[in-house]
Amino acid sequence: YTARIGDPSGRDKMREPLTKEQVLKNMETYERQLLKILDPNKTTFAYQSEWFDDVSLLDVLAWGGIFTVQQMLERDMYQKRLKKGNPIGVHEFMYPLMQGYDSVAIQADVEFGGSDQEFNLLVGRTMQAHYNQEPQNILTTTLLIGTDGRKMSKSYNNYIGVMEKPREMFGKIMSAIDEVIVDYFTLCTDVPVHEIKEMEQEMKKGSMNPKDAKVRLAREIVTVYHGTQAARIAEEEFENVFKNREKPSEMPKWKAMKSRYILADLLAESGIVKSKNEARRVVEQGGVKIDDVVVNDWQKEIVIKSGMVVQVGKRRFVQVVK
Repeated sequence: YTARIGDPSGRDKMREPLTKEQVLKNMETYERQLLKILDPNKTTFAYQSEWFDDVSLLDVLAWGGIFTVQQMLERDMYQKRLKKGNPIGVHEFMYPLMQGYDSVAIQADVEFGGSDQEFNLLVGRTMQAHYNQEPQNILTTTLLIGTDGRKMSKSYNNYIGVMEKPREMFGKIMSAIDEVIVDYFTLCTDVPVHEIKEMEQEMKKGSMNPKDAKVRLAREIVTVYHGTQAARIAEEEFENVFKNREKPSEMPKWKAMKSRYILADLLAESGIVKSKNEARRVVEQGGVKIDDVVVNDWQKEIVIKSGMVVQVGKRRFVQVVK
């Protein structure tokens, strides 16, 4: 239900509403992602439909009476929109109320979220008190930024996916800017805080190379999601590819359906890039190799040979099979 409104927190304009079908598709991987961390034997999943399907208009009106419009408009994001003349939808005020009622429905003891969620989490406390429940404790965490220092986002392609393979995860961490190292250690690993502070001081003094810190960071994070052995193999693979200029021992395979392809089509259809526009861009930047030879013309016709290796940048490889 809340996903079909979209959380307005931190937004300078209204979100496009999602359809039920889009929400269900987005949900497909949530459980698998969460169980990378949570113990499945101690975890219960609940769906808002379990309680919102039975909510009446009278219930919704009662929620609206717990809060004032002034309380909603005090939020910084709405103040910014008012100054810019951007619209604020009445339905957006419903989002924190619905999230707050989630806490009532499951009788939450603790709710945690990013620091941008503080208002929504506090709404849950107020609504629980209204329904004569013990108000939940709340815990907020610093927001994780992307590998390039901007907000982590798929649209910026600066994210590290929980379900990504160890090699991909390791490589993305190694490609991150130095400025995120300390935050990533703090937010994403179990390394003791005093050790993180020591590394931070050593990097500032120049006695520790940030690259060495990133190697440990990558090893720690991959271990969390894939285990110690996978982290070790990913590190060895990284060393081979980047230090020794070797190709990965394993790479995705793509079956070519034609004997010849325009290079941009080959890159897009093999899945090594997301679109023909990206294909053109990386080719023009000199970032594409076929069997270790740089190809600079995205319109070049490529004759397909079984076993040929296509490389984009330093980390993306695909082997062509016929």
